[in-house]
Amino acid sequence: MSDSHEQPDGWPCVLSEEVTSLLLDLALPADVFAAVVAATVLINTTRGEVPGATASAKWPEQRRMPLGPDGALGVAEYVIVAHAEPPQIVLTRVQLY
Repeated sequence: MSDSHEQPDGWPCVLSEEVTSLLLDLALPADVFAAVVAATVLINTTRGEVPGATASAKWPEQRRMPLGPDGALGVAEYVIVAHAEPPQIVLTRVQLY
């Protein structure tokens, strides 16, 4: 039985309005939709410490990660809000190639 005070393994990955609109677009290719969903799962389970993601020099909470196989589909940008209550991550933008 788990202790009720334990933190969940991951942190919620919240979508910005821009990313939500992108995912609701019926013209969005299925591989892009799947890659964005996979990115949110990876961001959640690693609490934003995604292998291969790069941090902004001016704002280290902002990260960029490749989207799709070897980044072939684009880049996803997210912000780690570790000091929020509860901590969360916001997927702020998806830049497609």
